[in-house]
Amino acid sequence: MTAQSSRHLVDPELAPMLELFPTTNLTAASLIEARARGIELPIDPEADKAVSVDRRTIRGPAGDLDVFCLRPVSATGILPCILHVHGGGYVMGSAETMAPLRKPMVQVLGCAFASVEYRLAPETAAPGAVEDCYAALAWLKAEPGAAGIDPARIGVMGESAGGGLAAALALLARDRGEHQLTFQHLIYPMLDDRTSVESDPDPFAGEFIWPHPNNLFGWGALLGVAPGSEGVSHYASPARAESVAGLPPTFISTGALDLFVHENIDYARRLIRAGVPTELHVYPGAFHAFDFVPGADVASRARRDSLAALARALR
Repeated sequence: MTAQSSRHLVDPELAPMLELFPTTNLTAASLIEARARGIELPIDPEADKAVSVDRRTIRGPAGDLDVFCLRPVSATGILPCILHVHGGGYVMGSAETMAPLRKPMVQVLGCAFASVEYRLAPETAAPGAVEDCYAALAWLKAEPGAAGIDPARIGVMGESAGGGLAAALALLARDRGEHQLTFQHLIYPMLDDRTSVESDPDPFAGEFIWPHPNNLFGWGALLGVAPGSEGVSHYASPARAESVAGLPPTFISTGALDLFVHENIDYARRLIRAGVPTELHVYPGAFHAFDFVPGADVASRARRDSLAALARALR
């Protein structure tokens, strides 16, 4: 099937983002520059004062590992906690940069929040990143007093590649049976390396922000082998799990024009069929990372739906 432009399907209120962030192909040569390129993040002055950020250094599987802990300044006692995994195609991004962006969410929800600075690919291939996430979960469970959290109320959340790692962590926690998660909250998660090499891709999905070439690069960097290869672990590519039974209650949201839309829908379908309480949202006219666009109604709805689901999950 021949790819077609999906520009006419884009929600008009999201169009300005396409001008600010034109789609570029990620390569080994451009990765250093892409990592160094700063992103100006919106700061909510009220939330900035109301929520503290505390950098903790814990023991990871390959040395020291930073975890950025957020907490409402006015909160007392133990709080439910969101273990957060940042996005970036498995090859970019940082918890240090993204954690402050979550201050308004922490303020509204009145919860604790811990974002893990996992090791990036290609310098660290799978399963390094998910093991870093597991180490952060184990630390939260073992030393809840240090973070001021309720160890019985910890869920995992992530966007894009962070959503993929969050889903992988949920599978790893289920299979090891040591630490239970109360929910997984997956925002346009990057779940399936085989999307990179499918023979009949959706002609309208994946044109903007995170296109097929970037997906191929990101998965190749994480796996250390060609995407679609035999024997890829489901702790790297969660969609490859033979069974999704026994996973925690799940929230998944994605855009109809996102490259990941079909793998996200399919994962939700499998969860539902396995008896896992699952909430799925697909937003029309929306491409990857659309929810960061200020002022767009569809982005506002996505943020409201996400926040409402987290509030229910944290009760």
